[in-house]
Amino acid sequence: MKDNREAAERRDEPQIQKATFEISVKFQQNSTWQGQILWAEKNLRQNFRSVLEMLRLMDEGLTSGITGKAISWYPEE
Repeated sequence: MKDNREAAERRDEPQIQKATFEISVKFQQNSTWQGQILWAEKNLRQNFRSVLEMLRLMDEGLTSGITGKAISWYPEE
């Protein structure tokens, strides 16, 4: 019974998303990075103007959702 309970608890846990990003830092200005990020699984590239933008892109890739932020992997339609 203990095994069944543990298996049920594992099913209720959110699935961990994994993604591979290649980051190319081109410049370092204003105490932050500017460069390009590649989302390897989808073969998408996007320029970023700050570390915060880069992290938002990575977060969007992990949550697989379009968040409506100023920068996105997908162009606005």
